[in-house]
Amino acid sequence: MTIARVQAFPVRYPEPNNDGKVRSLCLVRIETTDGVVGWGEAITGGQAVSLATAFLVERHLAPVVMGRDERDVPVIWQAMRDATYWDGNGGIVTFGISAIDMALWDVSGRAAGLPVHALLSDRAPTPVPACASTILATGDLERIGDEFAGFVAQGYRMVKGGWGHDLSIAFGRDAARDLAVGRAVREAVGPGVAVILDVVALAGWDADHAITMCRALDETVGLYWFEDPLPEQDIAGYQALRAAVETRICTGEKGWHAVHFQALIDSGAVDVIMLDPAKAEGITGSWQVIRSAAAAGLAWNAHAWSSALDTAASLQLAAATDNTLLMELKPVASPMQDELVTNPIRQVDGWVQVPSGPGLGVEVDESVVRRYRFTEDDLDRSGVATA
Repeated sequence: MTIARVQAFPVRYPEPNNDGKVRSLCLVRIETTDGVVGWGEAITGGQAVSLATAFLVERHLAPVVMGRDERDVPVIWQAMRDATYWDGNGGIVTFGISAIDMALWDVSGRAAGLPVHALLSDRAPTPVPACASTILATGDLERIGDEFAGFVAQGYRMVKGGWGHDLSIAFGRDAARDLAVGRAVREAVGPGVAVILDVVALAGWDADHAITMCRALDETVGLYWFEDPLPEQDIAGYQALRAAVETRICTGEKGWHAVHFQALIDSGAVDVIMLDPAKAEGITGSWQVIRSAAAAGLAWNAHAWSSALDTAASLQLAAATDNTLLMELKPVASPMQDELVTNPIRQVDGWVQVPSGPGLGVEVDESVVRRYRFTEDDLDRSGVATA
């Protein structure tokens, strides 16, 4: 079989786990000469970026992929990187590579009748601890308490909160409020549940403040890990933080490729490497980083707060390795998690099973893709949706 068709679909949807705010993605569909179909995703975020990624996939990357043997995924991955050596290394190009690579692994697994994890490793899959991951209502402590108590009632034994529905008062912007939020989460979930807190991007923390807050939050809340307290480029800051605290430190979700992640791994300052296969050069790129982290004795965590495709890809990677600590899931039903596929990924009693079907193991409902698809005509000149 060879690759016969590559299509890209910008989609947008209201995210219930973020107060209904509109998010967008770029989905990619690949079909072979024998009719085997695979799907991938780029976690593009912005609507204009989703449209630009779709254009690049179909006009620039598709010609690199068309006609190639669907089994040669790493070879095709390298060919896409070579074809974009000038305009790649992150951003829209790498979004496109990530989505195509994920779809190619889906195709390859389906053609072989095997889940992706079996193509990567002979390790037997095991259930992964599930973590309820949500955006914090930092202006309403009572709401935080109700929401997190509800997650525990659903069966979660790990919870994560970060950022904020209102970014002006997000977690990380005010020390007193941050501590109050942490206390509200801990009081809601009780002593036996693992808690993770995630600092909003661009909070502007330096190493001294990160050390102070990490110590205070760990004493008040008890953290399973502390996420993104510093910009990822501040290697010296992370080294100072790691030397001063006992808490696990996690970062990496803003990374695009192996060089960035290797710098974090080599720094000795991070305990958990965060990555997203819908951004970090797909399953092929992510697998390289995961193996490097394992060789250094580090855990990894999938960012994957997006669609069921990203979650499924992350679970396939988790099944192929033994340095995965948990899998984050959206605790409230979401269109791109629960409508996009006919077999949504859900936790049971605090655990999530790795999809066992061929490829990524999830089945896309193409009518849902069409329902949420949008075009350039749906935006005004600023790139904001007009309807």
